[in-house]
Amino acid sequence: MSPFRTPSPVSSVKIHRALIGSAVAIAAVVAGTLGAWSAGAAAQPAAIARPAGLVGEASPVRSGPAQIPSAQSASQPSAGRQAGELDAFSATALSSASGKVLHAPQGKSKAAPTPRQIARRLLRHFHWSRRQFRYLDPLWNRESSWNVRAYNGYSGAYGIPQAVPGSKMASAGQRWRTSAATQIRWGLRYIKDRYGSPRAAWEHELATGWY
Repeated sequence: MSPFRTPSPVSSVKIHRALIGSAVAIAAVVAGTLGAWSAGAAAQPAAIARPAGLVGEASPVRSGPAQIPSAQSASQPSAGRQAGELDAFSATALSSASGKVLHAPQGKSKAAPTPRQIARRLLRHFHWSRRQFRYLDPLWNRESSWNVRAYNGYSGAYGIPQAVPGSKMASAGQRWRTSAATQIRWGLRYIKDRYGSPRAAWEHELATGWY
């Protein structure tokens, strides 16, 4: 038989069908892969699909440990604030870090001096030592209980030193009816002119019941 014989028609058809079947299978696999890739890409959001008009953009997510701001960085004032000012977030961060509640500084109100405190201060203006107050205190405590509005309806005496009449205390300052400083200044002047010292006035009070 000749080696260059004509191939059988049946064999040619089988080979042709086998080749076509393989090509179709390969095409199906490639098409399926492309379809799966297209479906996955469609599920991802587009990089350019952001709302218009945003001032800043969020940074992309990166792998690695998350960065937590420290209390020191939170305590630093921003560039738009003056030094010493804290917003609510920074104040809360500082409060949590230190365990202390931050309060705004408030001005301290100074209480007005009492009549006894005023009398102690005025003693030196009459060249008396502070020890004279131990005699002045019981003297005016008996006369008026150190009350600027004390009034004796029988004699007309008025105020802490029980001046008669009370209007004469106007020579020592303003508001003689309500000012403890005016009344005490007048009373000390009266004691100095008449007795020389609170001790002598108190001794007279003990002896006679008045001064």
